[in-house]
Amino acid sequence: MSDISSSVKLKYVKLGYQYLVNHFLTLLLIPFIATVAIELLRMGSQEIFTVLYSLHFEVLHILCSSFLIIFVSTVYFMSKPRTVYLVDYSCYKPPVTCRVPFSSFMEHSRLILKDNPKSVEFQMRILERSGLGEETCLPPAIHYLPPAPTMEAARNEAQMVIFTAMEDLFKKTGLKPKDIDILIVNCSLFSPTPSLSAMIINKYKLRSNIKSYNLSGMGCSAGLISVDVARDLLQVHPNSNAVIISTEIITPNYYKGNERAMLLPNCLFRMGGAAVLLSNRRSDRWRAKYKLCHLVRTHQGADDKAYYCVMEEEDKEGNVGINLSKDLMTIAGEALKANITTIGPLVLPASEQLLFLSSLIGRKIFNPKWKPYIPDFKQAFEHFCIHAGGRAVIDELQKSLQLSGEHVEASRMTLHRFGNTSSSSLWYELSYIEAQGRMKRSDRVWQIAFGSGFKCNSAVWKCIRTIKTPTDGPWSDCIERYPVFIPEVVKL
Repeated sequence: MSDISSSVKLKYVKLGYQYLVNHFLTLLLIPFIATVAIELLRMGSQEIFTVLYSLHFEVLHILCSSFLIIFVSTVYFMSKPRTVYLVDYSCYKPPVTCRVPFSSFMEHSRLILKDNPKSVEFQMRILERSGLGEETCLPPAIHYLPPAPTMEAARNEAQMVIFTAMEDLFKKTGLKPKDIDILIVNCSLFSPTPSLSAMIINKYKLRSNIKSYNLSGMGCSAGLISVDVARDLLQVHPNSNAVIISTEIITPNYYKGNERAMLLPNCLFRMGGAAVLLSNRRSDRWRAKYKLCHLVRTHQGADDKAYYCVMEEEDKEGNVGINLSKDLMTIAGEALKANITTIGPLVLPASEQLLFLSSLIGRKIFNPKWKPYIPDFKQAFEHFCIHAGGRAVIDELQKSLQLSGEHVEASRMTLHRFGNTSSSSLWYELSYIEAQGRMKRSDRVWQIAFGSGFKCNSAVWKCIRTIKTPTDGPWSDCIERYPVFIPEVVKL
């Protein structure tokens, strides 16, 4: 009981400290304003006018002062970056015919890898601990026996995912193809010629002067890289719309060999894609959902193959478990640390910045072994969208950022329902929060994406209006079942 009592007391002490520091200027100004108001009331109107007349304001002084104020205000507003709005977005929902339950996945694995039973067993152990559910989907070509990962099948998957997401975006926003000024497509592992952006331009007969970009080879963090590119373009092209397509085409990348690090993506990656409409038009302010506040990109040098490194560990009872490589988690931790160091001062309240600075100075001057202070990012954000790359990644970030189960719920449920959809997973998570009716006006969302390289990119969005619970979207037919309990191991 004494421990509970001291814990409660410490909690209220910290709350008092946060309130005092975060509202320091307000608390300082209140006595000053109160003193001035009392003094003015005491003086009376006649005495106040006498003081004003004694200052001898001349017309020229007033005009010069007014001109200076207008000039400074004009320069400020002209040099201020254009606000980037997220008008709306659409997430691709695969058809039921593409569903891959565990039994089907394992049956195919046994038939495809019949000469290597150890690889089959490895995939089964991965799947048991993956956090995926029974409703994730793979493209039609992977359902064949043997799989048919041809270029034609890959293009068919790209058309199915991208065109469906685009059509839904047009329906939601009322956007017409001719209204698109900027088009950005990111798909890391499938980069055909003609490009995916050319395929979209040809399909919808987009304008001949459209600015189109096709990004590839940037991993699961490419979705936020595309947002960064769009933001920069919208700063130099006023009154413009930008459409971003984030996806990963699974068909040509299905692995049929025996190398375990290469078999891991087969177990985790699934179909998915998102179409996002950004705008810098003032008229879109009233219908947009979010506005972009900050975007930070960091890169930690590493071997790209480390992203898929796994290792097997045997416990005292002889059971073999699967874990991500310690090297990978170290690299990911360093990338996240670099990102936090950059974004922290932009979003954290003064109380958290002061505690972090004190901890940093203490470790530098007094004792390097002092435990570093981890800022409480729950003070800065109401919602977190962590890339659903795998269960271990979500666990590690929850631990590192000291988040509750509810804060990482969107990431875990997205991984369970849709699997790792690469760069589009952040949008499925944002859609989950909206489908649960949790997104309110002025709420702040932190999207954190990890990708090969090793990259850690993050974006901060602020909700402009309370989002009504949508009746459509990828979660429309299953949101009432979520959240669900996800066991540590699902025995197959």
